[in-house]
Amino acid sequence: MPNLRVAVDVGGTFTDICILDEADGSIDVRKVPSTSDPIEAVVDGVSEAGIDLGDVVVFSHGTTVATNALLTRNLPPAAMVTTRHFRDVIEIRRGTKSDLWDAYADVAPPYIRRRDRFEVLERVDFAGEVVTPLDEDEARRVAAVLRRRDVQTVAVCFINAHANPAHELRMREILEEELPGVTVSTSAEVLPEIFEHERFSTTIANAVLSPLISGYVNRLAGRLAERGYTGDVLLLHSGGGVMTPKLAERFAVRLAASGIAAGAIASRHLSTLCGYPNAIGFDMGGTSTDVSLVYNGEERVTKEWFVEYGYPICFPSIEVMTIGAGGGSFAWIDQAGSLRNGPQSAGAHPGPACYGRGNDKPTNTDANLVLGRLGAELIGGAMTLDRAAAERAIQDHVATPLGLGLVEAADAVIKVANANMADAVRLISIRRGYDPREFCLVAFGGAGPLHGAALAEELSIPTVLVPPSPGITSALGCLLVDVRHDLSAMFLAHLDSVDPQRLEEEFDRLERDARERLAAEDVPEEQMSIQRLVDMRYLGQWRSLTVPVSSPADLGDAAERFHAEHERAYNYRRDESPVEIYRLSVRAVGVTPKPQLRRHELNGSAPPEAASRPVHFDATGTALDTPVYLRSQLAAGTTLTGPAVIDQLDSTTLVPPGWRAEVDEWLNIRLHREETA
Repeated sequence: MPNLRVAVDVGGTFTDICILDEADGSIDVRKVPSTSDPIEAVVDGVSEAGIDLGDVVVFSHGTTVATNALLTRNLPPAAMVTTRHFRDVIEIRRGTKSDLWDAYADVAPPYIRRRDRFEVLERVDFAGEVVTPLDEDEARRVAAVLRRRDVQTVAVCFINAHANPAHELRMREILEEELPGVTVSTSAEVLPEIFEHERFSTTIANAVLSPLISGYVNRLAGRLAERGYTGDVLLLHSGGGVMTPKLAERFAVRLAASGIAAGAIASRHLSTLCGYPNAIGFDMGGTSTDVSLVYNGEERVTKEWFVEYGYPICFPSIEVMTIGAGGGSFAWIDQAGSLRNGPQSAGAHPGPACYGRGNDKPTNTDANLVLGRLGAELIGGAMTLDRAAAERAIQDHVATPLGLGLVEAADAVIKVANANMADAVRLISIRRGYDPREFCLVAFGGAGPLHGAALAEELSIPTVLVPPSPGITSALGCLLVDVRHDLSAMFLAHLDSVDPQRLEEEFDRLERDARERLAAEDVPEEQMSIQRLVDMRYLGQWRSLTVPVSSPADLGDAAERFHAEHERAYNYRRDESPVEIYRLSVRAVGVTPKPQLRRHELNGSAPPEAASRPVHFDATGTALDTPVYLRSQLAAGTTLTGPAVIDQLDSTTLVPPGWRAEVDEWLNIRLHREETA
């Protein structure tokens, strides 16, 4: 019987493969360099693992294809059809800038150029009443122009279509008649919500990504089928669930944050397993660092995010703060003579200076190597590091210009990187009303365990949790998710005068649609879970907060939950103020069996014999003779006292002086300050 679960996470530097054997709970990991065509790296990793895809029951995949396409603007020929006089909505946006005070910085242009945005005569009012019927002759003339331009995908965005989608549906029919094979996305299907810029922007992103995702998924499925895999490729989406290729083609924009969501899911699972309901996920890879937050066992979710500023994507997404700080991030000196770190990165090619592939600029990896925190090899000896090249890069580009010693310069590079990452943690915790001292820091990614203790020290976080295979933890997250869909509808009403029957009818409609989507993905009825959510706000407010609700009779309790959440988020509540319902949502989950990680007996064994090397933990120039352990030799129950270095295939864990490391029953390493242990 097939008993293997395979998960693949494609990163900017490496592609990670996680293979779980359901028979005994064992996990095998592989790490291969990412390639220009992500599918090649996926196939390379599977080949290196030596598994028979005929034995695989689930193949789950987190991909950066959609994100990279939006960033690089490598998009198919696309067009937009909208209501007359509204084609510039997505260019006007909200009139904001990412930096309010920079008069010279322009927001990136829309994903569809103005010359490819077309207008047709039609009008529906705010209540859904038809004011002007759709001019079908004009619609067909637009279709003829699109045919001459060889457009591959079209976004149909009519004003007030959320209240009455009839005109959008008819426009889609006309386009499908006139342009066979062209992908059509309508705003009423993608995001049936009131604000036109957010709705148009999300629909356009969905339209430009649909052909790319369809082509990518079909090619990947074909390559896997050639090797014996017979199931669906499950694609991780931004909301923390998976979807099948059929749904991914319809809602491709949900994959625009596919890769980064996996790490947040894994950090929640591991921290909850270890008894920490509050956790901050710290995923530091080769190119960037992703920071996420789990509170009371639930990931923090946002309903408005973007790949490029000014063009929001309004599907629920696990909130992840991403900054350009990774192992390959460059250290550089700005015009004012200050040391900076990132966001530019050496990536996988050419990589840090110590890779010996032609780069001579210093990176975080080079600094860690100079300090002795990294050894001379990576990936179990598959990659040899050139310490002399790292020293030259640090000396030439940091130490000499700043008048510092080599060790002092390398230490400064790491401290600047740590400060940047600590600021990201503050933004997602303190700025949201959470105290990081009440959280555990889950440090993973290839470089996360090297920096985890320093970040915890900076933020007064008492515990650092390092998973058994930090470098492939995001891939593991792909195995821990359910099939999930999020549906929403506008529902403006005062809480004290809402019609319970109308509310129930709207929830029933959303739930029917949700069950149909789950059924289309072969989820059995008994594995379907539906949760109702209501977005509320004080009357007159712009932003809303989401609270769960079970039935119309539960609205009173939901109001109390809203007041409490408002106080936590904004530090005040107004129980006497009228509350307004803004939006109804349904979270539809197809529950899938979760892998059971193997639990080990705590034997309290002494640390094994270890080699040692000099390691610098500060800028004094004095190195400490530090034992270097192989993680595979650390049994459950082993306790180490810093300083220590723990090496493994996919990462290196640094235990500074004054810290203690314990290996728990799931083979996680738990780091504590000695006084708080």
